[in-house]
Amino acid sequence: MDKLTSQYQSSVFFDELIDDKGAPRPPAKQLLGYLDSLSEEELEKRRLTAEATIQEMGISFTVYTEEGNIDRAWPFDIVPRTIEASDWKIAEAGLKQRLTALNLFINDLYHDQNVIKDGIIPEHIIKDSKNFRPECVGVTPAYGVWAHICGTDLVRDENGDFFVLEDNLRVPSGVSYMLENRAITKRVLPELFENDAILPVDSYTSQLFDTLASLSPRDIEKPEIVVLTPGIYNSAYFEHAFLAQQMGAELVEGSDLFVDSDDCVYMKTIDGPERVDVIYRRIDDLFIDPEAFDPESVLGVAGLMRAWRNGNVALANAPGAGVADDKVVYAYVPDIIRYYLNEEPILNNVETFLCDDPEQRAYVLDNLDKLVVKPANESGGYGMLVGPHSTKKEQALFAELITKNPRNYIAQPTLKLSTAPTLISKGLLEPRHLDLRPFILQAKDTYVTTGGLTRVAMKKGSLVVNSSQGGGSKDTWIVDTKGNKNDAI
Repeated sequence: MDKLTSQYQSSVFFDELIDDKGAPRPPAKQLLGYLDSLSEEELEKRRLTAEATIQEMGISFTVYTEEGNIDRAWPFDIVPRTIEASDWKIAEAGLKQRLTALNLFINDLYHDQNVIKDGIIPEHIIKDSKNFRPECVGVTPAYGVWAHICGTDLVRDENGDFFVLEDNLRVPSGVSYMLENRAITKRVLPELFENDAILPVDSYTSQLFDTLASLSPRDIEKPEIVVLTPGIYNSAYFEHAFLAQQMGAELVEGSDLFVDSDDCVYMKTIDGPERVDVIYRRIDDLFIDPEAFDPESVLGVAGLMRAWRNGNVALANAPGAGVADDKVVYAYVPDIIRYYLNEEPILNNVETFLCDDPEQRAYVLDNLDKLVVKPANESGGYGMLVGPHSTKKEQALFAELITKNPRNYIAQPTLKLSTAPTLISKGLLEPRHLDLRPFILQAKDTYVTTGGLTRVAMKKGSLVVNSSQGGGSKDTWIVDTKGNKNDAI
């Protein structure tokens, strides 16, 4: 087992497949042994097969640039990431715990706000939140759940321990790429799927359908579920179309729907209006209803909030769920878990400095060259400073931004993100940093994907894994090395 890995250096960071002695970790043993049996030519052939499959399946994403929107083929590495099933069982429990507490928190904020009255989170943090929606006060969605689909970003540190990096509770994306990564890998490495050790991921869309169907305000056998998309120019349009097709749901734009005088939502069809029960919306809050939010929006449906508030349609995720999708609120999540569940967090946060606090802000400003600074509500890797890789000019700019609007910034230590072998060129594996976005569904029941979307920094030494910033992706294998498949997940 040394043809591929003899030159591999994994001692600086925790490598998820190969230990610091160059030996494969148990979940990766079968994978690396098989890859080692392939010639360089055969390995290159598998890589080219993956590229051809991506082109054939039309798997793409959109990058927004100053020059315009660019459609790119999905960047993919054929060497999967492996995680032991017993380790994943702990992470899964932590993810369920976290979303349960966050939904209790959101519901409380739009009702009694006991979490503020009891001093768990300062009032101004919520008052100044750009994602708190006064229009949602007093509403109680089905099961008290606001965030039905959550994408929580996990990282592993130098000891291999999982940490939560952030929670995505508004319109989280990426799950279609998780599913397509598995489909590509089955074409590229079919021999490795002949046993049951690699746990499946393909139940997600049926679980998503069941979650959405359970929200229907009408007690009918087949509720009408639609996926509401901004349209073909959205960066995640591939995913919107993919999920609608997989669920057998209608893919609609705002112009396909209308709210009638009975405050119910209807879909225009060739057979006439058809009532809609559940909308899986992939449009941000402020654009979903020009009557309630931005009057200029042409993406949403006039009267949609009225229909939702009256209980005539379910929206997933519910408007206002983004109040917990805030990197400042993130810092309080461990206390939120203790407050609502009377439990200790199973998954830890990354140490976080709140620039809103004068003492913590002073520390951040003195250590900008060592810290990662993030705005409270940006996503996709935009608007952040990676201190060790930044210039003095960039640090000065962020010092000014933080001083001007401290509530909008948090800082974290530069993490020693785990790595995994990535095929860089013909027959050459090099470590690249990576994170993981599992998806959690919650309504009547709670479900966690088997693993998630692994994003990998394709540039050597880079800590930025977002596809929009040059990152790629891998298939994620939860491997049951102990033979307890039914007990593991």
